[in-house]
Amino acid sequence: MASRRTVLTGSAAAAIAAGVGIAAPAAASPGGPDRAALQAALDRIVATGATAALARLDGPSGTWRGSSGVVELGRPARPAPGGRYRVGSITKTFVATVILQLAGERRLALDDTLERWLPGAIANGSRITIRNLLQHTSGIFDYTELLFASFEDVLRARYRTFRPEELVALAAAQPPVFEPGTSWAYSNTNYVLLGLIVRKVTGRAYGREVDRRILRPLRLYGTEVPGTDTTIDGPHAHGYEPIERDGRPVPLDFTDLNPSMAHAAGEIVSTTADLNRFYRTLLSGRLLRRAQLAEMLTPVGELSYGLGIYQQELPGGPTLWGHTGGIFGFISYSFSTPDAATQLSISINPWIGDAGQAVVDLALLAFGVTAPSALRAPATPFPVMGVRPPRA
Repeated sequence: MASRRTVLTGSAAAAIAAGVGIAAPAAASPGGPDRAALQAALDRIVATGATAALARLDGPSGTWRGSSGVVELGRPARPAPGGRYRVGSITKTFVATVILQLAGERRLALDDTLERWLPGAIANGSRITIRNLLQHTSGIFDYTELLFASFEDVLRARYRTFRPEELVALAAAQPPVFEPGTSWAYSNTNYVLLGLIVRKVTGRAYGREVDRRILRPLRLYGTEVPGTDTTIDGPHAHGYEPIERDGRPVPLDFTDLNPSMAHAAGEIVSTTADLNRFYRTLLSGRLLRRAQLAEMLTPVGELSYGLGIYQQELPGGPTLWGHTGGIFGFISYSFSTPDAATQLSISINPWIGDAGQAVVDLALLAFGVTAPSALRAPATPFPVMGVRPPRA
């Protein structure tokens, strides 16, 4: 679900950039990533109105990681390049991987109905399959459209603990958006339901299965499924949301929140290094059997969405696989080449502005398009999917 933000004028963008201390470009490394160009691209993301940004590129020619901006407004310290952040809907790829592992173990089938595993959860559950949930062709209403209908609603929900069944009930009370399998529409409810299916099949919470099957085997020590923990442990940049005072936007620190509002649709906390390792391992075929990976990478719908992952064409460059994420105070991107050779992960703490084109420019550089300025016109920002509603 895209997040629309007010675009800053040049002078306002420059003022924000000065206030958050854009980092000086690092020296270029012969034979490896153009570190100076990558850092400059990351700095442009902050110049659009973010308070901080992190990025990491891993590929055959080496690794680059960078940071820009500040840890917290009013504090000049730069964020740690290896810091942690809320990844939002990138959580969905982890959940889909667990579901597909269970399918490979024949503990469930993608054509099983929702009704089989969660009787009565959704009125037409006998016509909705697990595959429909994974690829967003279920037609189930997105609960976030009700839970976060206004910013006042967001504030009320910020520290509240939600049971996943409560989130599903919000959606179940609404009519279907379309008949299952007849169209495509992104719905966070689908993945809350998938988290409940994991619990029903395994007898353990979906987060424990993510930890047991993915985090520990891959040694993703910077990643956790936080449950109801409202804080981010370890080094991290603060996230902000704009609120209006005296007719102008001011930043509200939104770093802490109860992630149960997102559950299996978007609660994970991670790092750029961990996400790159996760997608590299996934796309290299080391987490899923061949048949299940093929299912995952079969795109449908307007966003070329697979099963918890989607296909992104890069203008003048390769077609990538990965996911984006948005949750209050944080926007994230994580993408890989299909051959698992190169990965790029980005975290942004948006304030006001639109970093879409700057993100595309960074991705073009990272994936080998050396003259991104020539592609500005056709470049399309990566759609940000998350647990937040569109904002004017």
